[in-house]
Amino acid sequence: MTADELRSKYIEFFRGKGHREIKSASLIPENDPTVLFTTAGMHPLVPFLMGESHPLGRRLVNFQKCIRTGDIDEVGDPVHLTFFEMLGNWSLGDYFKKEAIEFSFEFLTSEKWLGISPDSLAFTVFEGDQDAPFDAESFSMWKSLGIKEQRIAKRPKRDNWWGPAGQTGPCGPDTEIFFWTGTGNPPESFDPDNKHWVEIWNDVFMQYNKTVEGIYVPLEQKNVDTGMGLERVCAVLQGKASCYETELFMPLLRRLDSIRGVPTTGTRENAERIIADHVRTAVFMVADGVLPGNVDQPYVLRRIIRRTLLKGRQLGISCSFIPDLANVVVDSYSKCYPELSDNRELIATELRQEAEQFARTVEKGIREFEKLISRVPEHIANKVISGKNAFTLHDTHGLPVELTEELAAEKGFKVDREGYEKAFAKHQELSRQGAEQKFKGGLADNSLKTAALHTATHLLHQALRQVLGDHVAQKGSNITAERLRFDFSHPDKMTPGQISEVEHIVNRIIASKLPVSFSEMSLDDAKDTGAIGLFADRYGERVKVYSIGDFSKEMCGGPHLESTADMGRFRIIKEESSSQGVRRIKAVLER
Repeated sequence: MTADELRSKYIEFFRGKGHREIKSASLIPENDPTVLFTTAGMHPLVPFLMGESHPLGRRLVNFQKCIRTGDIDEVGDPVHLTFFEMLGNWSLGDYFKKEAIEFSFEFLTSEKWLGISPDSLAFTVFEGDQDAPFDAESFSMWKSLGIKEQRIAKRPKRDNWWGPAGQTGPCGPDTEIFFWTGTGNPPESFDPDNKHWVEIWNDVFMQYNKTVEGIYVPLEQKNVDTGMGLERVCAVLQGKASCYETELFMPLLRRLDSIRGVPTTGTRENAERIIADHVRTAVFMVADGVLPGNVDQPYVLRRIIRRTLLKGRQLGISCSFIPDLANVVVDSYSKCYPELSDNRELIATELRQEAEQFARTVEKGIREFEKLISRVPEHIANKVISGKNAFTLHDTHGLPVELTEELAAEKGFKVDREGYEKAFAKHQELSRQGAEQKFKGGLADNSLKTAALHTATHLLHQALRQVLGDHVAQKGSNITAERLRFDFSHPDKMTPGQISEVEHIVNRIIASKLPVSFSEMSLDDAKDTGAIGLFADRYGERVKVYSIGDFSKEMCGGPHLESTADMGRFRIIKEESSSQGVRRIKAVLER
């Protein structure tokens, strides 16, 4: 079964169960400051999981673009990917564990759908702890479907609990489904740590809300959030040992063979698989508005592109190969994700420019390397570049440690790799601590402060369009209970006068105490009314349109106040560049 067929069957199955299809949201979370990227299908749906009504009802289904960078060092093995697609279905306060488990089992095992033998499957459930009890209902449901107890493992929270993405928010136990990929019949007793058991589906039961005090409070609206990894299931259904052996990656890898002039037979090198994964990821990121930069999502993109180029160097590729591979991705995925073909030229341009810039960076880094080793006396027998110096070459001058090791070997030096790893780990810990502070809180708390700042973001957007022009469009937002951050398209740095004028407009509207209202309508009707919204296709054919008096009208799904009254004084605290052609404003509401 191909990936296209799997997507189609999944949507068809859940449509038959009363679900409405929603389109994939952007890879950049619109309202969730707790994560840099959309890492699961539930992130765009947080307001609805917390009780807000969805325009399309209480049963939803889609395939969602996702990025996870936590396992980036494992990318290249048979199952880990940076970009992946998640097939998901949701119940927003409708059905719960019984129906979700029955749906999963039917889709996987029915001959009409995937036809997987139940004998090839195993399951895990939450074993319970001081926060929540053993998930006896899921355990009993699997048994009622004919699953033997020895194929159902009870696992702790670290394995069978989902969420919240940040410090607070909806969460709950999950039950996971595994497929046997080893040779011969699977063992009767299920060991989840056996690498031949590969997880293919996860049913999450959101029945708690974790508070800032760390208390798990039962939710009034209990939800189901499920996810099935498209790439993994394709490999399973096609009898492949790796995601990279499916049609999702083979066109990329064959084109890479052509570029190298070395047809590959047998097992692919790890570098080849990393290149295929990273190019695919980079293409989707640029298509969703991320451009290479030095912070947040732009930095992740830059790191991915540069790692791709480094792996290309290891394979002996000296030409500019990324744009060529990017076109393969665009051609392969545009049917499902038309934003790729719409942005083909931008994708090629950005990837080419970043590759050229990295080449210049490497040249400068090599000069710094030469300066460093020139200070080492010739008579020293064991010449070593310290871990601290190797990290400085990487962090300050952009020279990857792998390249430093390669250059060092040519000059008779060794690199203290252990010292480098310690310096790098220290840097990561400091970055992690900073990120925890930066991304604390989140939209999941639905607090009045967060709703006020979300409402202020609408006012800011419209004020920017009035002051700078109609070319201004939202490129992302990041909202906590303390401040808002808003990225928008604009080529130039704002002048102090423009900043002051925007502040004045927003505060004038706040002082006017305008009502905030919303209505649900078709996407076409929303556009006809003049409503703007970068993420307009998120809900499919119906959207929510929020109006703030006659001043602002946007398609949106976040929390809002009922009026601009008593919001406080709006103040812009910083205006800066986010990436090429994109500016960033940070602002607060002061009492």
